[in-house]
Amino acid sequence: MTNRSTILVVGAGPAGLTAATELARTHQVVLFDRESAAGGIPRHSAHTGYGIRDLHRVMTGPNYARRLVERAREAGVDIRTESTVTGWAGDHSLVVTSPHGRVQWDADAVILATGARERPRSARLIAGDRPAGVLTTGQLQNMVHLHHRTPGKRAVVVGSELVSWSAVLTLREAGCDTVLMTTERSRPESYALFHHPARVLLSTPVSTATRVVRVIGRDALEAVEVEDVRAGSRRIVECDVLVLTADWIPDYELTALAGLDRDRGTRGPRVDMSLRTSRAGVFAVGNLIHPVDTADVCALDGRQVAGAVRSYLRDLGMGEHSSAAEGSASDSSAAEGSLPDSSLPDGAVIQAVAPLRWIAPSLIRAGDHAPARRRLLLWSDEFRLSPRLVATQDGREVGRLTIPWPAVPGRVLRAPWALLERANPAAGEVRVTLG
Repeated sequence: MTNRSTILVVGAGPAGLTAATELARTHQVVLFDRESAAGGIPRHSAHTGYGIRDLHRVMTGPNYARRLVERAREAGVDIRTESTVTGWAGDHSLVVTSPHGRVQWDADAVILATGARERPRSARLIAGDRPAGVLTTGQLQNMVHLHHRTPGKRAVVVGSELVSWSAVLTLREAGCDTVLMTTERSRPESYALFHHPARVLLSTPVSTATRVVRVIGRDALEAVEVEDVRAGSRRIVECDVLVLTADWIPDYELTALAGLDRDRGTRGPRVDMSLRTSRAGVFAVGNLIHPVDTADVCALDGRQVAGAVRSYLRDLGMGEHSSAAEGSASDSSAAEGSLPDSSLPDGAVIQAVAPLRWIAPSLIRAGDHAPARRRLLLWSDEFRLSPRLVATQDGREVGRLTIPWPAVPGRVLRAPWALLERANPAAGEVRVTLG
């Protein structure tokens, strides 16, 4: 037997929960998450600052996650945890593995909200031994806030973004001192209004233009070797915990398995302003398409995509609350066969030019409206105090803006939609450069 729902959502973080909540008011929605509890990263991120843009209040991560889950359940979302989506069985059919076995789920629309992850040590090419005690921020927060374990006594944190300071706060709560924060950048990536007080109040030394090049310790971590990237000199820092923060990459495995068009900057799925992917009826939201932004911005993606999904379902002739409950494989296959062509017409690809790494959304199609909050999201690999963005298409300039806030590596740069309003979806690639 094959199960069926109108809409399937993969990932129960802020983006997935918000999209599911909005859509459950009018359609049947099933939400899958591989973790034992819904809520995503915020549920084990105990500091405050969540919920500002979407819920218009300031909350701690766990409280924010609980509120989003409560709202989803109240709206009628069928939340299924410990359920890992392992593949596709059709354009809108997912293979789900849980403690109850392996099941196929068919739907009319699928929303991918699988988020992003920090690159592990192997992807950062850090040499040396392979001892215990090397963690990402997510692993650290899971260990401390969910399992109430102490990671160690002396920590080195790689990175100086906001999430890096979140790791320092988590370490402090667990009774572990951060003896060094290191970044290869010439200056810290976090906001100055946050960085300077945090550095003083948390008594954390920050070393810029440095990197960890070697891990020392056989069974347990004993020290790391830190290199000055300008002078080439090296020193040994004793520690029993190494936390690798930031350096984000989307959880794009389902995107790749589906053969969806992917953005070469993020490696996640390429989406248009309505958050549609290259396959009709498949949408993508949150940090899967812009790794990585704040939880509330991801939640606003979820709110934005709801309208696009409803429009898609209306085009299929499906009214509100039209759905099939659990049905036979033959019934769901017939419904799947009634869907339109699985590919969407091409538009104008938006390409970020170095030192910009990516821009999201990264496709303009005919009839597109402005993105969420009328903002484009970009990532810069270089500092710019008052960045000038220029958009060109087919050899002519279609937009130029000077942004009154800085472009900083490790932090999303938000640009007004006006930059691309004059771009023509039928006129070829749009190139966005940073001056």
